[in-house]
Amino acid sequence: MYSKILIPLDGSKTAEKVLPYARYVAGKFKIPIELLAVIDIAEIAAHMSAERARFLDTMIEDGERHSRAYLRGVASTFQGADVKCTVEKARAADAIIERGEADTAMLITMATHGHSGLNRFLLGSVAEKVLRGTANPLLLVRATEEAKSDGEATLKSIIVALDGSELAERVIPMAAGLAKKLGLEVVLFRAYHIIDNAEMIAGVRNEANEYLEKKAVEIKKLGVEKVALVTKEGFAADEIIALARKTPNNLLAMCTHGRSGIKRWVLGSVTETVVRHSAGPILITRHG
Repeated sequence: MYSKILIPLDGSKTAEKVLPYARYVAGKFKIPIELLAVIDIAEIAAHMSAERARFLDTMIEDGERHSRAYLRGVASTFQGADVKCTVEKARAADAIIERGEADTAMLITMATHGHSGLNRFLLGSVAEKVLRGTANPLLLVRATEEAKSDGEATLKSIIVALDGSELAERVIPMAAGLAKKLGLEVVLFRAYHIIDNAEMIAGVRNEANEYLEKKAVEIKKLGVEKVALVTKEGFAADEIIALARKTPNNLLAMCTHGRSGIKRWVLGSVTETVVRHSAGPILITRHG
């Protein structure tokens, strides 16, 4: 499914919180890893006084040396894996997106915030720029205080949020492929509108259940053994986030529209809200 995994890092412990998931995926798929550090010369220069500007080249050289040593240390935590360390001088988001364009089967993994050090690599804004600009599959991990950076993550299920549209359903083959490869349960989810009429609610609920049952049959035909169905009355984003929070060791799988990116995802502002507020990992795939 993936040619390799790209892991952009800025030297912060926050950014490293994507590593347990990267180790898990790399170990299961047996694919190479590229650790990427980016030194943004323009950003560094913009924050230097004229007096210190003459030391810019020395600072960049020191930054490159430090970044290489740091990446080698991170690489040593991937046991038995094929790991490449790269340091680039560029705008962070541009460097990541360009690497994705050169290899569209590459999985990009990022923490959704974190900054430190010479690079001033603000992963919040960088992750959002990558999200808008890349066509590659993107694994985003919310860097909460409780999250760890060591060890390997464990996944037990993939939550697939559907809204009834053909575009949303395009995430199904990818989710089914992952579930089959990793031995995970697929949880199909659909929210339905709040209606102040008991009879109408029953009809809408039945319709949502019937829809998910049809999709479950399709997924089982793709080789997935365990499929669960969940429907919930309420606002889609709220209910997706709530389901993810109460489902241990899950991965959310969602789809974006290729031509419009984060602002007009297949679930509208729902997907954007989930990305910003969900505490667990989210796998984004783009179509269209």
